[in-house]
Amino acid sequence: MKALVYSDFGGNDRFEITEREKPHNGPDTLVVRVVAAGINPVDYKIREGYLRGVIDTRLPAIPGWDVAGVVEQTGLDTPEFAVGDAVLAYARADVVEHGSIAEFVPVPVRTAAHKPDGLSFEQAAALPLTGLTALQALERAGVHEGQTVLIHGAAGGVGSIGVQLAVRRGARVVGTASERNHDYLRELGAEPVRYGDGLADAARALAPEGFDVIVDFAGGASLDSTPALLADGGTVVSIADPRARTEFGGHYLWVRPDAAQLAELAQLAADGDLRVEIAATYPLDEAAAAYAALEEGHTRGKIVVTV
Repeated sequence: MKALVYSDFGGNDRFEITEREKPHNGPDTLVVRVVAAGINPVDYKIREGYLRGVIDTRLPAIPGWDVAGVVEQTGLDTPEFAVGDAVLAYARADVVEHGSIAEFVPVPVRTAAHKPDGLSFEQAAALPLTGLTALQALERAGVHEGQTVLIHGAAGGVGSIGVQLAVRRGARVVGTASERNHDYLRELGAEPVRYGDGLADAARALAPEGFDVIVDFAGGASLDSTPALLADGGTVVSIADPRARTEFGGHYLWVRPDAAQLAELAQLAADGDLRVEIAATYPLDEAAAAYAALEEGHTRGKIVVTV
């Protein structure tokens, strides 16, 4: 099969399109023919070697955990699925080796959900990691009706889903983003504030009593303003900054595969109740260019590789 592969840790130039053996399926694993695959910053951080000690990688490796496709082969004990079923998955394995930027990918059945008819393969591929991250962050924080929530990185792939889910829960949402994305955030139901100097004052003007929940999907200096913005008894969650837990007594979250949650998110998107923003699509032969675009850090929504 054709796949995007890297054989050494390092930059984007490590990628090459090459032929690999089609994956085998275990007793509780599907082999899925990939139609579309979502790419995420964690993929290139692993490739660059930044997560050694956190995630094991067996080289040469194929990147990618997000996939939408068709079941090619079932396992000995995968009664939930049949050959020909359309599925989506956050197909994270314990070792990075057989990723989704390929013609076929092994998918642990515990990570997979049936793709609803109303959801395109591209949308389905864009949803798993971002959707599950957003949902699990809000659940960890206990976001509920009547709260005021600040979301850092609100226009990104994870943040835009988080905004919508928080609004659905009845929260008032303020989101940080560059000015060019402020109208987009308003469309999603958030009140935008600009990154950079003056953020704390601008956010505090919108919520003089402080924020019940601060959710960090951006990292960097995002949590620097937390002491000025968090309400008494408030909660902080971050997917990028351990200070959320160590300094602010909140939560530092690493997303987990969850088939039931993924099915819930997919149905919301299929019903038109959750907007999945596609920034761009690239064919498999141009997957390295897709990662180069992602690494620039200015995309709104998700970049998807089509196979």
